[in-house]
Amino acid sequence: MKNIEIDWGKVDLIIENTLEEDLGSGDVTTDAIFSVDDTCEALIIAKEEGIIAGIPIAERVFQKLAPEVTVAQKLKDGEHVNPGDEILVIKGSIHAVLSGERLSLNLLQRMSGIATATSKYVAAISGYRTRILDTRKTAPGLRVLDKYAVSIGGGCNHRFGLYDAVLIKDNHIDFAGNISNAVEIVRSKYQSKFKVEVETSTLDEVREALKAGADIIMLDNMTVEMMKEAVRIVNGKSITEASGGITLDNVRQIADTGVDFISVGAITHSSPALDMGLYMV
Repeated sequence: MKNIEIDWGKVDLIIENTLEEDLGSGDVTTDAIFSVDDTCEALIIAKEEGIIAGIPIAERVFQKLAPEVTVAQKLKDGEHVNPGDEILVIKGSIHAVLSGERLSLNLLQRMSGIATATSKYVAAISGYRTRILDTRKTAPGLRVLDKYAVSIGGGCNHRFGLYDAVLIKDNHIDFAGNISNAVEIVRSKYQSKFKVEVETSTLDEVREALKAGADIIMLDNMTVEMMKEAVRIVNGKSITEASGGITLDNVRQIADTGVDFISVGAITHSSPALDMGLYMV
């Protein structure tokens, strides 16, 4: 459970693909009204309170369109913003500014919304050692940005994909016959290459996963009382992760059970965008 490092190659690919999606053969409106030599200065300004994330990404959008564009960062990722706060100052080609406006705002708003939501969950469990985790419930093609935004909001990243950690879920267990068989099969193939996490939904499954030597035991959709008992059963021999039905209303109560991590799908799949806009100076 550690935060990812930004893969700028993946980020550049996202920007290139999404610019192609938006621009196609060209920005016909801007091309008609402005010459290639026209320049401007513009500001990106916050319209609501939250945590900003994605500033270097937005800057990269404009510079992909015109490398000579200058972008001054008025804030840094992770800083708190209020309505009216200036985030970026962009100077240079008006074609680059107007053609990159929507994509830069889309990415900034989405990432800042995720960072803001994450920060609320982190604040809600302040004082506990429990950490907030993300999931794979991310926008297709944008996972590196979604998970980066979670880290900016103070959360931790779970596995990035299916290739970098083992998570034995109910369908795997059904096919293998039981938890013990599933863990044994995985261990025989990978030895200690990967941490092995097992999804459980009953206390008997928790006991079986613990006996099988699971490194991490997911407590999926359990009641608070069941989680407390599960943590007592595990007694520090495995890492525990609460999952399913997590909200801001119950997350502190869940942290109080003593679980090590709480995974929250909503921070990446349901967070509202943080409103902001681009304005010519």
